Amino acid sequence: MERQFKLFEERPIFSVSDLVSGIKGDLEGLYRDLWVRGELSNVGRPSSGHLYFTVKDEEAQISAVCFRMRNRYLRFQPEDGLQVLIRGSVSIYPPRGQLQLIVEHMEPLGQGALQLAFEQLKKKLAREGLFDAARKKPLPLLPSRIGVVTSATGAAIQDIIRVLRRRNDRVSIVIYPTRVQGTEACSEICQGIRYLNSRSDIDVIIVGRGGGSIEDLWAFNEEPLARAIAKSRIPIISAVGHETDFTIADFVADLRAPTPSAAAEIVCARREELATHLQHLKRHLVQAFRLLLHQKRQKLERLASSRAFVDAESRLRFFLQRLDELTHRLQQRGLALFELPRQKVVQCRRGLEQWLQVYLQTKRQQLKANHLQLMAFSPLKVLERGYAIVSGEDGAIVRDPQQVRAGEALDIRVALGRFRARKE
Repeated sequence: MERQFKLFEERPIFSVSDLVSGIKGDLEGLYRDLWVRGELSNVGRPSSGHLYFTVKDEEAQISAVCFRMRNRYLRFQPEDGLQVLIRGSVSIYPPRGQLQLIVEHMEPLGQGALQLAFEQLKKKLAREGLFDAARKKPLPLLPSRIGVVTSATGAAIQDIIRVLRRRNDRVSIVIYPTRVQGTEACSEICQGIRYLNSRSDIDVIIVGRGGGSIEDLWAFNEEPLARAIAKSRIPIISAVGHETDFTIADFVADLRAPTPSAAAEIVCARREELATHLQHLKRHLVQAFRLLLHQKRQKLERLASSRAFVDAESRLRFFLQRLDELTHRLQQRGLALFELPRQKVVQCRRGLEQWLQVYLQTKRQQLKANHLQLMAFSPLKVLERGYAIVSGEDGAIVRDPQQVRAGEALDIRVALGRFRARKE
């Protein structure tokens, strides 16, 4: 009996903590730096920033945790139903004696992590309305100062400067140099947008860089930059990569340009649109002026040929003669015996003369006013302000230098005369 008791005392007896710790150590030594493939479920994101979920297949499942220091480097958002490939190690959580997978790295199966992150953020921002056409700001008609956020040494800024200088050398450029790839690029680009928005002299902002892989362009796919573009009070043109490259910045910006040089073309195109519109208005103004001049000339001709104007003095003489005739007839018929007051006759005569004088004066003033108005629209008045009318050898008015051949003689009319010249 004593012997049996001693044998029982010699058996190893573990506490629960010791047992779990032993198993935990063995598992961590045996199952470390391994790869596991499975489907995510029960994904949870507590305020601690850690990520808890279950990895499963058709026959088994295991709990997993991705701690915050690792979770922050994930390019995509883990979600239920996503097939993933995980690198990590097996351990036990002692308080619950729970087997779990400690995740060091995770990537989606079937597509790259960056592409998945792109699609996830695109759907999220679209739901919030950041891509809506209604919130996009129109570009200024004639920008005088353009802000550019890009690398100071890249090809993009050289392309933008070259196009702007070629198409509109009077525009000013404010460059905010930033990195355009790498972990710090996104924050620097956001800072550049905020700085340009703090100024009151910037009309439009171009944000971009040259082409590259999705990894190179990733700074323009990050959420902070998308929100900085959405908050900008100044219109922003996104010009990232080549024509086939699309980024989140392209969807949020007020306008997307396929390349940085195309962004500069778009900005200058507004000036060309205005010039075309002004030329169109000029043609309509000339046509309207010619029509008005023609109408005024016709009205003046009608007035000049009016019987009331031409025969005014003749009509006056007629009335005076008629008055004398009637007076004489009255006298012949003996009505003078009734002592018709001669003063009354004289008064009537004066009244008639005054009426005719007023009538003539009114017509003269009307004619003078029409003459002044016609002269105001006369091309000769324009010439007095220093302009000239240039005619070719065929007598046609020259409106375009292409109408005139080299060496062709030109007739130039100015306010006080005309002279001849020849095109070099």
